[in-house]
Amino acid sequence: MQKSFIYILSNKSKTLYVGVTNDLKRRMSEHKVNSIKGFTARYNINILVYFEEFSDIGYAIRREKQIKGWLRKKKIEFIEKFDPEGIDLGNDI
Repeated sequence: MQKSFIYILSNKSKTLYVGVTNDLKRRMSEHKVNSIKGFTARYNINILVYFEEFSDIGYAIRREKQIKGWLRKKKIEFIEKFDPEGIDLGNDI
């Protein structure tokens, strides 16, 4: 079974984006160079602040929807607990 990931990206202005992918390294590369036009490219959202790995895409999609349903304040508190220094986790992938 193929791995899946949910991830949260941010930018210097702390705009957030929650996504799901089956290849986090490839997806981060795409975000870093803004190769896919849309929200993340328009706002230069390319700092990986959180991710989770799943063995089932269905679980990943459910988790993505759960996090997307949270208020912004809750998302920020969640991220700050996981990554209080705001380090770009994408550099280690």
